[in-house]
Amino acid sequence: METLLIYLAVGAAAGTIAGLFGVGGGLIIVPALVLVFTAMGIAPQILTHMAVATSLATIVITSLSSIRTHHLKGAVDWSIFLSMTPGILLGSWLGGVTAHLLPGAWLQLLIGIFALLIAAKMWLDGLRHAQLPEDGSRLPGAPLLAGAGGFIGWASAIFGIGGGSLTVPFLSRCRVQMQRAVATSAACGLPIAIAGAISFAVQGWRDELLPRWSSGYIYWPAFFGIVVASTPFARFGANLAHRLSPQLLKNCFAGLLCVIGLRFIWLNAGLLLG
Repeated sequence: METLLIYLAVGAAAGTIAGLFGVGGGLIIVPALVLVFTAMGIAPQILTHMAVATSLATIVITSLSSIRTHHLKGAVDWSIFLSMTPGILLGSWLGGVTAHLLPGAWLQLLIGIFALLIAAKMWLDGLRHAQLPEDGSRLPGAPLLAGAGGFIGWASAIFGIGGGSLTVPFLSRCRVQMQRAVATSAACGLPIAIAGAISFAVQGWRDELLPRWSSGYIYWPAFFGIVVASTPFARFGANLAHRLSPQLLKNCFAGLLCVIGLRFIWLNAGLLLG
């Protein structure tokens, strides 16, 4: 019961932050589950892989509500989605394979570096004032979109995220209108999560270090606790966001990512020092 309450708290925190900052909860779920799994005594060789896999599995469920909302508003560009999805599916599967081959400490180190890069990007975005035309004039053809989807899927699966922090900047560079970029990115999060979660489940299927109630690296008690709490708290976070300064929110979230990133890097700094 105590552990279930912890998973509910992780889901509530992830949902609130996702609603507040307009990002997927994976950037919060993965570090939180790493801490929880460490406290549970799960083997360090697999606990980071379990955190990433479980995060991806939760995104399968939580992304559906977001996609429906954006679709009803007519904001999803389904032609871009269909062009990127073949690459996303392949890339996400390969991301699970890549993560499986990485030791847990290296995976944590990469997640820490990624968190710092996203924090830096959020701060830099706040300093930019130039507004480019949002007419989709720089969208590449379907093969290149599939290739971009492949890279986005691969990286997102490794980090246990829905890909919004990668897909939105890519589509923005292609001069897709921001609302359409965000909505299309939300849709792309579903194939990322499905292919990535299945890949992690397959890669870890016969690992003898896994605890009960696991399917490969996916840990179902954590999955259910997070999914139950994250959806209602995402609405709470979204409502709260309308009462606060958007730039202040971005700066606060970037600061939180810095703390997470620096902690993971500090814990695994020996890898960088040789």
